[in-house]
Amino acid sequence: MLLHLKGVYMLDTILYAWFALTALSAAYVAWDAFRNNPEMTVMKWGWVLVTLYTGPVGLVLYILACKEPAPGKHEDFVKPLWKQSLGSTIHCLAGDATGIIVAASITAVLGFPMWLDVISEYFFGFLFGLLIFQALFMRDMLGGSYVNALKQSFMPEWLSMNAVMAGMVPTMVILMSRDMTAMEASSIRFWGVMSLATLVGGILAYPVNVWLVVQGLKHGMGSVRALGKGGHSLAAEKENRAAISGQSVSSGTATAVPAHDMASMKGM
Repeated sequence: MLLHLKGVYMLDTILYAWFALTALSAAYVAWDAFRNNPEMTVMKWGWVLVTLYTGPVGLVLYILACKEPAPGKHEDFVKPLWKQSLGSTIHCLAGDATGIIVAASITAVLGFPMWLDVISEYFFGFLFGLLIFQALFMRDMLGGSYVNALKQSFMPEWLSMNAVMAGMVPTMVILMSRDMTAMEASSIRFWGVMSLATLVGGILAYPVNVWLVVQGLKHGMGSVRALGKGGHSLAAEKENRAAISGQSVSSGTATAVPAHDMASMKGM
């Protein structure tokens, strides 16, 4: 019994330390993204939210893939396929994980059984990611029509969302089944589970987003200097697609893939 109590105390101590680092990480990402980074606003919020959920891991990924290394260098820095795919994953994860975590918090308070909890999280996560982070925030980029943006975003968001859920749901179910305290939104263990589940969901969603980027169904990151504040020009989008779509995921060699115009872009 004493050993069990010591283990519980140690776990809670580790989680408190983790979330202290998370707060610092998110604060830095927010400061740098909104002060120094020419990235599009939706991606800035995406990085901040994902760092809130993944802590120092999100900070490291931001530095490696999105933080402008020197003034005027952001456009070239984010061109590699892996960075574009990571940006696409971050954008998806920010919307979907936010919806899932909000739904999990509400259903925990309401005392839903786990099966209903999972269903609620799936639909709320998907709808939040699709209706807000994809269709609403990407409306200008996809021609200015919310309905058109919704149609173009649906399939890529659904594919990516399923990968996120494939990682998050088993992680949440397994850990919460082993520790009922983790099902209470007031417990730090609940938030620890959410953090780990988001990391697992992001890992599983990444290869799906690589494929979506290569196929021209999604893309990742690009500065407002190149793409325009609040939207894209067709020429800028073609240049952005040409820079990342000529790479093969399987071989890593260049292939003759044509640049996609705005009508073919489905989401971020």
